[in-house]
Amino acid sequence: MSSIVFDRALYRRRLTAALAAGYPDFLLARCASDLDERLSAVLRRFERAADLGTPLPLAGPVLQASAGGLLRMAEVVEPSTTLVGDLEALPFAAESLDLAASLLALHAVNDLPGALIQIKRALRPDGLFIACLLAGQSLTELRQSLLAAEVELTGGASPRVAPFADLRDLGGLLQRAGFALPVIDSESVTVRYGDMFGLLRDLRAMGWANALTERSRKPLRRNVLLRAAELYAERFADADGRLRATFEIVWLSGWAPHESQQKPLRPGSAKARLADALGVPEIGTGDKAGGEKP
Repeated sequence: MSSIVFDRALYRRRLTAALAAGYPDFLLARCASDLDERLSAVLRRFERAADLGTPLPLAGPVLQASAGGLLRMAEVVEPSTTLVGDLEALPFAAESLDLAASLLALHAVNDLPGALIQIKRALRPDGLFIACLLAGQSLTELRQSLLAAEVELTGGASPRVAPFADLRDLGGLLQRAGFALPVIDSESVTVRYGDMFGLLRDLRAMGWANALTERSRKPLRRNVLLRAAELYAERFADADGRLRATFEIVWLSGWAPHESQQKPLRPGSAKARLADALGVPEIGTGDKAGGEKP
């Protein structure tokens, strides 16, 4: 399989069409509210912030509350765009930003490790990066239903839903990119639909239709699509008949290293024993609980 997972040119064309047609903001609005809450806990003012590729201008007002200046980099031309750029080739000089944020955009890049390295490079020492993206079990119901229907009716299957990064892998990528004090957490958001086709309409309206390089160029057969809708309803309906769609939103944050930041203690440098603090006997690495030797 090609190492280029996404057809980025096709993705941009679909995103452009989605924005022109009225991109639904229900997920992005939620993420912007979460960003506001997370930044409110950071007790400092940033000089220069950048919104990296958020599809709608919802992150800007949040960032402006924490920063003196704001740049908005979108991946397609929009009326509110400060500049157009590519998340895989950021148009920022080294150490030119104090705060960088991105909402629901980084899951569609081919080289996420490279993108994170570029973001860290663009931050001044003690600058903050914070972002959210789809990951983990996002759209697992749709993926399972399409796969099962296509295998059942054709004997094979083509990739229909984009792969999403694993939570543990994302934490490792932050460290590899050189971020200090990395933090990662996730939230599972369930959106309910009357049928599978309502979900598909929303995905197209957000420009998230299949843009995989390994996708089949043939349209999905009508009988496969109808069978997938049946399987979705059979397997993922609530008691009232509405269907669940999972969006796992993973938040990443990290700081550009700076000498003022908290450092982990050296092994053996603690001034008090953990066992004393917990009020329990200390067990050496060569001992078993109960005092028995191995």
